[in-house]
Amino acid sequence: MKRFLTTLMILLVVLIAGLSALVLLVNPNDFREYMVRQVESRSGYQLKIDGSLRWHVWPQLSILSGRMSLTAPGASQPLLSAENMRLDVALIPLISHQLQVHQVMLKGAVIQLTPQTEERRPKDAPVGPSSNIPTTDDTRGWSFDIAKLKVVDSVLVFQHDGDEQITVRNINLHMEQDDKKQAHIELSSRINRDQRDMNLSLVADLNAADYPQQLSAKISQLNYQIQGADLPAKGISGTSTMTARWLEPERRVELSQLQLTANDSDLQGSASVVLEDKPQWVIDLHANKLNLDGLVAANAVTNSQTVQKAQQQPTLARPVIASGTEDNSYQNLRGYSAQVKIAASNVRWRGLDFTDVQSAINNQYGLLTVSELMGNLGHGSMSFPGQLDARKGEPQLTFTPKVDNIEIGQILTAFDYPIALSGKLSMEGEFSGDRLNAEAFRRSWQGDASITMSHSTMKGMNFQQVIQQAVTRSNGDVQAKDNYDNVTTLDSFSAQANLDNGDLMLKKMEGKSSMLELTGQGSLDLVKQLCDTRFNVTVLGGWEGDSKLIDVLKTTPIPLRVYGPWQKLNYSLQVDQVLRKQLQNEAKRRLNDWLDKHKDSSKSKDVKELLNKL
Repeated sequence: MKRFLTTLMILLVVLIAGLSALVLLVNPNDFREYMVRQVESRSGYQLKIDGSLRWHVWPQLSILSGRMSLTAPGASQPLLSAENMRLDVALIPLISHQLQVHQVMLKGAVIQLTPQTEERRPKDAPVGPSSNIPTTDDTRGWSFDIAKLKVVDSVLVFQHDGDEQITVRNINLHMEQDDKKQAHIELSSRINRDQRDMNLSLVADLNAADYPQQLSAKISQLNYQIQGADLPAKGISGTSTMTARWLEPERRVELSQLQLTANDSDLQGSASVVLEDKPQWVIDLHANKLNLDGLVAANAVTNSQTVQKAQQQPTLARPVIASGTEDNSYQNLRGYSAQVKIAASNVRWRGLDFTDVQSAINNQYGLLTVSELMGNLGHGSMSFPGQLDARKGEPQLTFTPKVDNIEIGQILTAFDYPIALSGKLSMEGEFSGDRLNAEAFRRSWQGDASITMSHSTMKGMNFQQVIQQAVTRSNGDVQAKDNYDNVTTLDSFSAQANLDNGDLMLKKMEGKSSMLELTGQGSLDLVKQLCDTRFNVTVLGGWEGDSKLIDVLKTTPIPLRVYGPWQKLNYSLQVDQVLRKQLQNEAKRRLNDWLDKHKDSSKSKDVKELLNKL
C-alpha cells in the first residue's frame, strides 16, 4: 500500500511538473497572430486583442485575454467587444504547438447589430464581373466552428436604418455544438424599451448542418414576462414552444407548431415572413381563449365595481414622445404586406364576451382590407367588414357593420355611454372616418344606418305615466291606473340614423307596445352627451273614467319633448293644448251635425257665427 501511494505521488508530481513546464515553455502570445489570421481568412472580420495573453490552469487549462473586439470589413464600429475572453484549450495538441479550442467564454460582451457595424465595401474598391457560379461552403464567408460558447452579463444593441435602437441586457448564453452542426442553446436576457421591461429565457436545439442555406431550431421552452407602461399591474407573462426555420434563398423565416400563452390567453398556429425591403407576412392563428382585457390596461370593463377596481391599479403612463404628437396616419402599413387569419372560440374585449370569432385581414402596402370580422355575442351576431386606405396622406376608413339581435345595454356600457337603455338591437349601415378608435367615432365619423330594436326598455322616464299624470291633473273625468315603474317599454322600435361628426340624427322613429304608440325624430350629441328628441305619443291603455274622453285619448297623439344631458333628462308636454283642440274639434263636429239637421231653424245663423269663432 505504501509503495502504491509513493508511486501515485511520483506520477502526480511528474504530471504537475510536466504541465508546469509545458505552460512555461509554450507562450500563449505565440497564438495571437494565428488567431487573428484564422478569423480574417474565414470571415474577413478583424480580431483585435488588447494586452498580453496568459495561462489559467485550474479547473480547466485556458488562455485569458484582456479586452477584445471583432470588426466587420469597412465597419466604423466593432460588431463584438468584450471586457475579457477565455479560451478553454486541449492539452495534448499544445505539445506540438497546435491550438485546439473547446470553448470560448466572453464576459461583459457588447454585440452591436447597427448600420455602423455592418460590412461596407470601400468606395474605391474594384467591382468584378458578375458571375452565375453558385455560392458554396468554401465561399460563403462566416461560419461558426466553435464546440462551446459561453456569454455572461453581456449586451446586444440592435438597430435598422432609421429605426429606434433596441438594447438587450443581461445576456447569458450557453451553447454546445457537435461535429454534425447540432447545437443546444440556453439563453436568458432582459429588454428595456418605452418604460417596459421584458425578461426572457429559452431552451432550444439548433440544426446548422445546412447553414447558410437553411437554419432550423426547435424551441422547447420559452418563458417571458413583460411589465411597465400601459400594461396590467401584474404585467403579461407566459410560455411558448415552436419550430423556427430560416431559408436563405427566399430570405424567409417560418414559425410552425406555435404554442403561446399570455396571462390567461392562448394562441396556436403558424407564421412566416419574407425579409425583403418591404416584408411579406403570412399569419394563421387560432385561440381557445383570447382575453384582450387582460392584456391591455386601458380597455373598458363592464360594471362600475370593475371600473373602480381597474382605476385603482397602479398602471404607468407611456412616456412623452419628443415630437409631442402621436402618429395616427397608419403610415407603417405601407412598409409591408400581410395576410392574417385569426380565429378564436372565446374573446373578451371591453367586458364583452364573444364566441366563434373569425377574421381575415389583408394588407397590401397601405390598403388594408377586412374581408371577414364576425362573431357571436350572447344570442346575437355581428359582422364588421371594411377597408382602411393609408396609401395617401390622410387615411380613409370605411366599414359596413351588420348587427343582429345584440343586447344594446352591454354595448353602451362597453363604450362608456351613460344611457340606461336595453333591448335587442339589429342594424345595417355604412360608416366612414379617419381614425379607428372609440373617441374618433364619437367626433369625426359619418354614416347612415337602419336600426330596429325589440323588447326595448329605457330607464329614467315612463312616457305613459308622464302623459297620464298630466291628463288627470287637467281633467278630472279620467284617471290612470297606478304604474310606478320608471321605465318606458316598447315591443318594437325602428329608426333611420345619420351620424355626422358627433351629431347622431334619428329620423322616422316608430315604436309600439300594448300600452302606447309613438313616432318622432331627434338628435344626440355624442361628444357633449346631450339629446333633443320630439315624440308624438298615443297612450292606448291604462285609462279609467269617462269612456268617450278615453276613446278620444286613445286616438290622440300627445307631443312630448325629451331633452338635456343623458344622465339628467328633462321633458315638456302640451297636454292642455291638445285636449283643448280636441274638445274644439268635437264641438265643431257636433255643431255641424246640428246644422245639418236644422238648416231651416232660426238659430242656425247664431250657430254658424259660433263655429267661425271656434
